[in-house]
This record gives sequence, C-alpha cells and structure tokens, in this order.
Amino acid sequence: MTSKAQTHRAPRRFQTRAALLVALTALPLLAGCGQLRGHQGFIYDQTLATQILPGVDNRQSVERTLGRPTFTAQFSDNEWYYFARDTRQLAFANPRPTAQQVMRVRFDAAGNVSAVDMTGLDQVANISPEGKKTPTLGRNRSFFQDLFGNIGAVGAPGAGGGAPQ
Repeated sequence: MTSKAQTHRAPRRFQTRAALLVALTALPLLAGCGQLRGHQGFIYDQTLATQILPGVDNRQSVERTLGRPTFTAQFSDNEWYYFARDTRQLAFANPRPTAQQVMRVRFDAAGNVSAVDMTGLDQVANISPEGKKTPTLGRNRSFFQDLFGNIGAVGAPGAGGGAPQ
C-alpha cells in the first residue's frame, strides 16, 4: 500500500521536470531575441581626433596619430575619411545605427592639413524605396504576355526573324 505522501510527490516531480524541459527548450529560442551590438570602422578617440590641427599637421603626422584612413576621396588623394559607426540589431532585423562619427581631413597641395570636419549621426539618411517595383520605361506586359507574346511573330514582316534575303 502506498502512502498519500508518495502519491503527491510523483505529480510534483513530473511538474518540476516538465517546467525544466520547457525552460530548456525555450532558452535557445529566446537567445535569438537578444540585441546584438556591432562596431564598424575605425576606433574613434576624441583625444586623438582633437590633436589634428590645420596648418600644423601633415599626411605623415595624421597617419601616425590616427592610422590609415578608412577611405580616401574618390577623385583626389587630398581628403581622408575616418569612419566609425556603432549599431544595434534585434534578432533578424536590420541593424540600426546608434552612434556615428565621420572625420574628414583635407590636405593642401603640399600635403599639410588644411581643414578637419566632423559629422555625426545627423548625416545618416533613411532611404525608403517606393513600393516593390522600380518604374521603368517601356511596355507594361504581364507574365503570360511575355510568355506567349512571340507566338506567330517568327517570320512575320517587321519582326526581324524572317528568312535571310
């Protein structure tokens, strides 16, 4: 004969194991919901950035202080850009910028620093395309018109597919 205490322990033990199983199953699913932080570009240091002075520094001193630029100007080598961006991303969503610094160092013809400009997150543009289709010039044809549109056109006058002359 079993006692009442033993019969009450079995359901509690089952409930504890079921709760543990549910928690262990949900843990990997919830791990994907955490925020991911990312950093792109150069490690921005305010102290080093303020040491670059127009009329005092040149290309070599800027490179020694900040390192190689993230990228240079497209049409001349007289502008160097140092780019840094911090982002946050939730699960599978697109990353959102949380902080951004772009430092542009301009040089004169002799290679001396002529200007230093700083921009931040205010320059980030949110581009939202209009609809899912890109408007184009030309005919608006359906799938079936494209599929069956050439039937009977082969060899027709003006179609360009006729017999060689």
